[in-house]
Amino acid sequence: MTDQKDPHEPKEAAPESPVTTRRGIRSFVLRQGRMTEGQKKAYERSWPKYGLTREDGMIDPREVFGREAMLNLEIGFGMGGSLADMAEAAPEQDFIGVEVHLPGVGALLKEVEDRGLENVRVYSIDANDVIDLCLPDACLDRVMVFFPDPWHKKKHHKRRLIQHEFVQRIRHKLRVGGILHLATDWENYSEHMMEVMSESEGFANTQDNGAFSPRPDDRPITKFEKRGERLGHGVWIYCFTALTDSGSR
Repeated sequence: MTDQKDPHEPKEAAPESPVTTRRGIRSFVLRQGRMTEGQKKAYERSWPKYGLTREDGMIDPREVFGREAMLNLEIGFGMGGSLADMAEAAPEQDFIGVEVHLPGVGALLKEVEDRGLENVRVYSIDANDVIDLCLPDACLDRVMVFFPDPWHKKKHHKRRLIQHEFVQRIRHKLRVGGILHLATDWENYSEHMMEVMSESEGFANTQDNGAFSPRPDDRPITKFEKRGERLGHGVWIYCFTALTDSGSR
């Protein structure tokens, strides 16, 4: 008699399902740490419902959420507080969050439970795999990358997530008129972001003359922003509109 897999068992990023399938340079280092008891229990209870995996293949967001709505993707949501705030404030929109660190995934799922959110789904794999293997072209209305690892040493700049090739792949997942929303509290990274975006085909700055964007009213202040303000750092924000769709490759 063969063992039957419990259908309620959490879908995990097990050894046979690695965090990333991509070789070479990574923009992240796994610093898993330990989940708190509350995070662990929330993960166990809610991952089967809200978790998405690479093995699910290319999704249809309308089937995942059971409706057609504005679709947001946040890459690297940290502990998930700002993502939960946005989802709670905009129940008419849908949100997919990507985070490789399990304590952050558990923390977000706890927020989802506590707030009764139905418009959030979560991947716990490399964002590159989500983009390449899981999301259909022209399905997103907004992509958010808030305060990614700045990799501040010059020899590590190649590890920065915001690179020409990456943002072009993002462009093909955005609908025409969709927004790529970037934020950093490192001035050197802000300069790097502007250089990359200024040279990236198919995007236009929402502000004139390459200016920074004001913080949109619907974006909560993140803990990184608060930390930056406390340390006297600036915060640099960019919003770029996708001008051409996935057919213009």
